[in-house]
Amino acid sequence: MIKYSALVTGTLAALCIAASASAQTASGFAIDRFQPSERGSEWFVTDSLDLRGRGRLALGFVADWAHRPLVIYDANGDAVRAPISSQLYFHLGGAVIAADRFRLAFSLPVLADNRGDSGRVGGVLYSNTTGAALGDLRLGADVRLLGEYGSAFTTAIGLQAHLPTGARDAFASDGKVRLVPHWLVAGDIGPFTYATLIGVNGRLLADNFAGAPFGSELVLAASAGIRVANKRVVIGPEFSTSTVISDSGNGFFKRATTPAELLLGTHARVGDFQLGAGVGPGLTRGIGTPDVRVLASLAWFPEPKKPLPPPVTDRDGDGIADAVDACPDTPGEASDDPKLNGCPKPKDRDGDGILDDDDACPDEAGVPNDDPKLNGCPRPKDRDKDTILDDDDACPDEPGVASDDPKKNGCPKPKDTDGDGITDDVDACVNDPGPANDDPKKNGCPKAVVVAGEVKILERIEFDTNKATLRPVSDDVLKAVADILSQHKEIKRIQVQGHTDNRGTKNYNKALSDKRAAAVKKWLATAGIDPNRLESKGFGQEQPIDTNESDEGRQNNRRVQFIILEKADSTSDSGI
Repeated sequence: MIKYSALVTGTLAALCIAASASAQTASGFAIDRFQPSERGSEWFVTDSLDLRGRGRLALGFVADWAHRPLVIYDANGDAVRAPISSQLYFHLGGAVIAADRFRLAFSLPVLADNRGDSGRVGGVLYSNTTGAALGDLRLGADVRLLGEYGSAFTTAIGLQAHLPTGARDAFASDGKVRLVPHWLVAGDIGPFTYATLIGVNGRLLADNFAGAPFGSELVLAASAGIRVANKRVVIGPEFSTSTVISDSGNGFFKRATTPAELLLGTHARVGDFQLGAGVGPGLTRGIGTPDVRVLASLAWFPEPKKPLPPPVTDRDGDGIADAVDACPDTPGEASDDPKLNGCPKPKDRDGDGILDDDDACPDEAGVPNDDPKLNGCPRPKDRDKDTILDDDDACPDEPGVASDDPKKNGCPKPKDTDGDGITDDVDACVNDPGPANDDPKKNGCPKAVVVAGEVKILERIEFDTNKATLRPVSDDVLKAVADILSQHKEIKRIQVQGHTDNRGTKNYNKALSDKRAAAVKKWLATAGIDPNRLESKGFGQEQPIDTNESDEGRQNNRRVQFIILEKADSTSDSGI
């Protein structure tokens, strides 16, 4: 079973030192590990950082009873002597909030009862005087850096100085000054409340006890709990510990040099008073850790005074204070407009929200208008409700859209069946989306379309005269054909056909058309179309589609066609 007592073990060998050895009596040191928070805190060992107000006082005490805080053990871990079997302290303290975020404080420990039996460790006699004695007077100063009391995160830094006013022979003082700089954090998150402390207990006394180093320490503490009863009661545990840091690391978080305690407490505010009670065990055998500690506290700490509001005057008796009354000598009505608040309500005979002074039609309800001559007058008619007034609406009975053309203003927007952005009234290909074109016959038409077993082009493919050299002007229409073949994988094979008019010999025209068809096939293959899907053939003048008796007819006969030779059945025609 773990024994929650206070001090590191001596060894059995130390207890068996020859009685003839000259005995040495040890000087005492401050054994009490409980360092109360400043008066006004809602915790025993941490601080709730209520640094509100100016000149706000806190006075009170904490009763602290510790059982067996100093015990000598043998090598087997059995208790042999308890130089301090019990101590009863009253920590008298006070604080003043000097300037809203700055606090000065003091705490004077008064040892009311001190009991124990003398014992030796390593030839050193540890004896304890009984009776009352003073401890070291503690002076402190803290300053709040961020946050406010009750917020989720409040932090402060401070410094405490322990003056050597206590009795060493009662184990109530080191006989030397101790300085304790610390960092404090506290906050509330809903009903949950917490506080932490990190500090350094700078001790000039560096004696050993039972071989355990004794000196400056790292101090840690944490509290957590909940607020109940309208946040006037705090219930929760508190943990505190320290460890020696001044002995080249030999005592850092070692068993004998790391006292630790746990408290379960409650704190309540009753009017201007704070009451607290707590009890908890020691968790280690570190020097000064008792088996059990019992605490009780009482403090007077009034809430900060709220500033009195200035006296309210209301000269015109309209219920609106002069400080916010725009017409303090004329009874009026409340208004969200500071310039009108408390002033008589302006007249509005027709109740349209436009005051008579600004209403061009004060006896006929109307609407606001930037034109002073129309402001407050009825809105002009708009029979089709398209927001274009009838006077300006070319189609007053049919909802439409605004237009700079008076003949179209307010009329329905022309349709665009194929959605290519070119309205049907000027689209030469209403059902096939295409780009704009200066030629009305081609405007809105695609450059190529799959229809009736053919990839039909709507623009000519141009060659140099009497040559098979493609002109750059043909690139766009050829790209349109390539895009169709890329998108329509169901077109397995296509024949590029070349045709001419009847000028020249048949053989010459046949050869020229064959070369031109081959040039087109090569262009498509270079553009990424699988050559296995392409074949070319020239027909010369054999298949005219128009008369060769006119220039226009001959131009129509000079053409390139893309005939689909093989195509899957489950596709539909489309264009690009």
